[in-house]
Amino acid sequence: QVQLVESGGGLVQAGGSLRLSCAGSGRTFSSYIVGWFRQAPGKERDFVAVISGSGGGTITADAVKGRFTISRDNAKNTVFLQMNSLKPEDTAVYYCAAGRAGSNAYSRDSYAYWGQGTQVTVSS
Repeated sequence: QVQLVESGGGLVQAGGSLRLSCAGSGRTFSSYIVGWFRQAPGKERDFVAVISGSGGGTITADAVKGRFTISRDNAKNTVFLQMNSLKPEDTAVYYCAAGRAGSNAYSRDSYAYWGQGTQVTVSS
């Protein structure tokens, strides 16, 4: 079992930055891939980024490439999403999720554990 808690969301102006954190529980946290997804009102929950258990491998969605960076600190059981140059279209609830390596990292179905989400609002 893995429990995830997101934090760091808020209201920011366009062009600003936020850093989201995803704190995980359990001694095996480093064995899980961790992904970030986001869901805007009336839309599906979309893939944003994923990081391998060791932190050595990352994938970022085209919509945020060059602006968002995913990283992790396994000593603290925490995964981060640094978001720079934010745009109004980045407004959404952001969720972190943990899954087993070897699965399709882009698919929500690959993640067994989810956090409760944190709201990010970018004003124009």
